[in-house]
Amino acid sequence: MTQTTVEYAEKVLLSGNEAIAMAAVDAGVKLASGYPGTPSTEILENLAKYRAVYCEWAPNEKVALEVCIGASFAGARALSTMKHVGLNVAADPLFTAAYTGVRGGLVVICADDPGMHSSQNEQDNRHYGPAAKVLILEPSDSDEAYHFTRMAFDLSEEFDIPVIVRTTTRVNHGKGVVHRAAPLDLSGRHCSLEVNPQKYVMIPAFARARHVVLEETLNKLRLHAAESELNRTDMKNDRSVGVITSGASYQYVMEVIPENWSVLKLGMIHPLSDDVLSRFCSSVERVIVVEELDPYIETAVKALGFKCDGKNLFGLQGELNPDLVAKGFGIPSSSTTIPAKALPPRPPVLCPGCPHRGTFTVLKKLKTFVSGDIGCYTLGVNKPLDGIHACVCMGASLGMAHGMGHVLSGAEKKKVVAVIGDSTFLHTGINSLINMVYNKSTGTVFILDNRTTAMTGQQENPGYGTTLMGEATNNVDMVALCRAVGVEHVYKGNPFDTVKLHELAKREIERDELSVVIVEKECVLAFREIIEEPLTIDALKCIGCKACLKVGCPALVWDGAGKKVTVDITLCTGCDVCVPECPVDAFIVPEKKNRGEV
Repeated sequence: MTQTTVEYAEKVLLSGNEAIAMAAVDAGVKLASGYPGTPSTEILENLAKYRAVYCEWAPNEKVALEVCIGASFAGARALSTMKHVGLNVAADPLFTAAYTGVRGGLVVICADDPGMHSSQNEQDNRHYGPAAKVLILEPSDSDEAYHFTRMAFDLSEEFDIPVIVRTTTRVNHGKGVVHRAAPLDLSGRHCSLEVNPQKYVMIPAFARARHVVLEETLNKLRLHAAESELNRTDMKNDRSVGVITSGASYQYVMEVIPENWSVLKLGMIHPLSDDVLSRFCSSVERVIVVEELDPYIETAVKALGFKCDGKNLFGLQGELNPDLVAKGFGIPSSSTTIPAKALPPRPPVLCPGCPHRGTFTVLKKLKTFVSGDIGCYTLGVNKPLDGIHACVCMGASLGMAHGMGHVLSGAEKKKVVAVIGDSTFLHTGINSLINMVYNKSTGTVFILDNRTTAMTGQQENPGYGTTLMGEATNNVDMVALCRAVGVEHVYKGNPFDTVKLHELAKREIERDELSVVIVEKECVLAFREIIEEPLTIDALKCIGCKACLKVGCPALVWDGAGKKVTVDITLCTGCDVCVPECPVDAFIVPEKKNRGEV
């Protein structure tokens, strides 16, 4: 039996991420660890505010889950948060944690991103259920995000299995009324060490036995799913159409379908209950499955021998909405269409004063091929910088550059450089640097160190100086770290001094040995104190050549009427990256107060 007490003590308006954080507190979670990634980032940021749960950012998702597994083995309830691609990094411990099972409840919040609002792919992580053999729950709004998260801890302990709560962007960021239940009192639970190698040490002999236990557990969960309140059926007298759906898609369905259509809403996504699906499909004339991304439920329905519509009506790509769902059903939609042509184009660009702009300006002049990585610096791919030429996943830039270097020769080999941010380097890039050292790479690596995890909102990382809980801590010394793994040539550069950075980059790219250039300057959004007085332009000197516009700074504005460039002083941070580009010294540069030298 679950321990959650459904006593509605309080109603609060929360986003899905805020609701999950509140649920963790109310479920008696003792430790939470994750890696920031949209749309999951705000869960730990909100949970840390409660101060009742120890929270930390980990260098990557694998480490975060391993920390939580350790806490669970000691008897504490633990929560790990990540976005969908982060679960790929954490997959190794996840698969084996299904075998060991848990002691304290172990829950992973995995936030998928249909539509790729801030992701490099839109993988459907429901497939991790059957692949990793873990339980998956899928809430459809903030209220369910709260209650499903609480139930996930109960189910994890009741069935001795890790539980994934799979959310999507609309659930994470959408707001709704949450009926808060009475907090669970786990103050009497004491953590302790439990010696049980047959359960917690997965050498082959023990793992084979645990696999048998795991399959038995999954069979028990299938029986549980058949009666669980997580799966809800709303049958109508008119049985002509029945819709099966889950997650955010349920909300879209309920907005547009006729009142006489029956609906099966699935909350337990793995294992699916054959009985629940069969009972519903047998009771309606036509079955339509509405789900985002892959035909996960549709495939299960067809495997049971039932005909159904699904992806033939709603497609495989992108995020659904009420209009798309209504269109798929072939029924009128009442939604309002906003004329996109009336909106001005706003291509994403690096922020004014972004330290990465100087590095990309230099690398473009050196005509390099940039093996890039995941972070806000990936925006360097856009014009006019055109500064990223390959990008796959977190930490891949160094490995790709190393691979290219081994198959290219001559001038082309010299063109390839790897670019990676500080947080991403600490996430998984460091492993590839060790590989470059070990396998005698002669490449050049640029670590763009802006002292924070900028793209997801300036979260703390091991190079930041404080923890998620706000405590002062050690900073990773990037130079010492690179030298410690065997890189002999490690140098620092200042991205705001592009003249000196150009000399340094050119020298190291020409070097026939592995070298690392750490381009260090704080993110201007996270460290506002580095902002200087804005530049201005001497209009009499400006010849309208547009050379300064090649750095792609939003603070530089082309005056078509006057055929001059002007500076928007509300945006300019005085970084000076544009100054060396002017052939006639038209920029007026105030005296610097905060900049200093790297």
